[in-house]
Amino acid sequence: MYFKNLLKSNFGRRFILVAFDVICFALVGFFYYLIANRAGYSMPVDNLSVFMTNTLIQFALIFGCRYIFRVYKNVWRYSSTQAYLELVLTDTFAGIMALFVIRLCGTYNGLWQTVVIGSMTALLTLMSRFVYSIMYKHSSAPANKNKNRIPIAIVGAGHLGTYLAGDLQSNQNSKYNPLFFIDYDATKVSNRVSGLKVYSEDVAGGLIKKLGIQEVIIAISHQDSDKTARLYHHYRDLGCKVKAYDSLLNQVGNAVQKGEIRDFTIEDLLFRKPLDVSNQTAMEYYNGKTILVTGGGGSIGSELCRQIAQCKPKKLIIFEIYENNAYEIQQELLRNYGDTLDLAVEIGSIRDRKRLESVFSNYRPDVVFHAAAHKHVPLMEHSACEAIKNNVMGTYNTADMAEKYGVQKFILISTDKAVNPTNIMGASKRVCEMIIQCRTDSKTNFAAVRFGNVLGSNGSVIPLFKKQIAAGQPVTITDKRIIRYFMTIPEASQLVMHTGAMADKGELFVLDMGKPIKIYDLAVNMIKLSGLEPEKDIKIEEIGLRPGEKLYEELLMKTETLDRTENNMIFIERDTPYTREQVDQKISILNEAVEKTCCDNGSSDNGFIHIKKAVAQVVPTYHDPDEVNQSAEHADEMKLAGATV
Repeated sequence: MYFKNLLKSNFGRRFILVAFDVICFALVGFFYYLIANRAGYSMPVDNLSVFMTNTLIQFALIFGCRYIFRVYKNVWRYSSTQAYLELVLTDTFAGIMALFVIRLCGTYNGLWQTVVIGSMTALLTLMSRFVYSIMYKHSSAPANKNKNRIPIAIVGAGHLGTYLAGDLQSNQNSKYNPLFFIDYDATKVSNRVSGLKVYSEDVAGGLIKKLGIQEVIIAISHQDSDKTARLYHHYRDLGCKVKAYDSLLNQVGNAVQKGEIRDFTIEDLLFRKPLDVSNQTAMEYYNGKTILVTGGGGSIGSELCRQIAQCKPKKLIIFEIYENNAYEIQQELLRNYGDTLDLAVEIGSIRDRKRLESVFSNYRPDVVFHAAAHKHVPLMEHSACEAIKNNVMGTYNTADMAEKYGVQKFILISTDKAVNPTNIMGASKRVCEMIIQCRTDSKTNFAAVRFGNVLGSNGSVIPLFKKQIAAGQPVTITDKRIIRYFMTIPEASQLVMHTGAMADKGELFVLDMGKPIKIYDLAVNMIKLSGLEPEKDIKIEEIGLRPGEKLYEELLMKTETLDRTENNMIFIERDTPYTREQVDQKISILNEAVEKTCCDNGSSDNGFIHIKKAVAQVVPTYHDPDEVNQSAEHADEMKLAGATV
């Protein structure tokens, strides 16, 4: 029992290994002395004191080098050939050093003693690691290890998969019983790895049904996204739950950090490698600064607040019209940071210039992230007047205050719907971009960041699909052909933070978001993710395109005018900006239309038509959605997504 408990602690395991190695060294030295002395060699075996001196020098150097090179930090049970090679190289280096030191002492050349004792010690050390592994596995093995465990197959017999298998086999509390590996390396197929047989995908399909495999765990590091998609659907179609084993193998001297078996998420179902647009140097820019986030309680705004808090700002101000959202992010930040974060929450509207001015004059922010906006396309088609007042006038007000109170940088959160817009919301955001781009003569550095749909954000399809699936209702999509660019909330926020640090005079930043995704495919995957079958358990219904909606979105206005940044995923669109006078004239046209429409009834058909005419006059790239959708088959985005029109 004592030995078992000793093996469970890191100190205990290392103590046993060191003790065993010391015993091995002592035994090797003892038998070498006896054999060499009996053989009558003219060596320092004739002089015990010299022999002992040389042996102690070699002992000190071997174990000193093993300590310096962290040999005993290795988790030998899971170590690869590299770990054993490191031990051999360490001992070789120690032997050379011993020979040099012994000769320096002037006793004798000591070649044979150094080589023989060093080699035999290294050999016994390597053998001890195998013995230790067996003892540890035996001491950790449960009595009825397979009883009531879920039978699984592991895809990937590499380092990641073998570590997972070993951990599951030795863990008494594991609920999984790995039966075999599935791999695509012909050199591994039909062989055994970690005691489990490796099969090809073709053979594994029959075994899954025969052995009653309930779950398949994908444990492949650096997996291609298309291959991940194929594997997920292949084993899901065989009736298995498919899970992922996150990469671990964060190695410190070959030590392994334990990973996690988890369900696939909707982010995984994009089957796109998460974009890493973070940059430590960029993040350091926000350290010690006073930062204001408008719309700080929204999906993007709240994530921005979370990431800003990590940068240790001088002060973080959340400006939000919806107090419930503001309260939630406030409480979250207080729980996580307490008194270490100087946090202020202000309730107000960006449409209220006096309220804005009071906030700016009081806090004097260094950086402003402008995330406050109406963004729901169909609702803004119905309430076009509100879209103009909030998005356009609100942005104009906030930009004015930023200039007046000496803000260093002002970052606008824009959208792909601003590119060749077919709706009032998109057109209003395009005007917001104009407001930002025209202020190149300002002491404040203005910039805009444009990205596509954000997974899980308020008003996105993901929460809607989840509610419909949970209620057993049909999943509704507007059109099977419709495509969108997607990114996660952390990705979007990292982009904004990074570009904010790079911003300099009116840039419009865009992100290379990869291939657009079919909304229909997203709906199918979400149904499967819930353990249900599309069209069988949950229907998918087309309800028709909503007002202002087009079949595809674009990220760039003029692809030939892109500049690359230091991050190969971020680009700058450099079109010719409007002047302040031109933008002010456009704002006047919209203001006049809003005043007239609001008096008339902004929600009426006549009111919408009036606003639409004004928007078309102000935004030359604004088009009727029907016109755009009729020619969608020629769009590069539709071809890229493989969507047929």
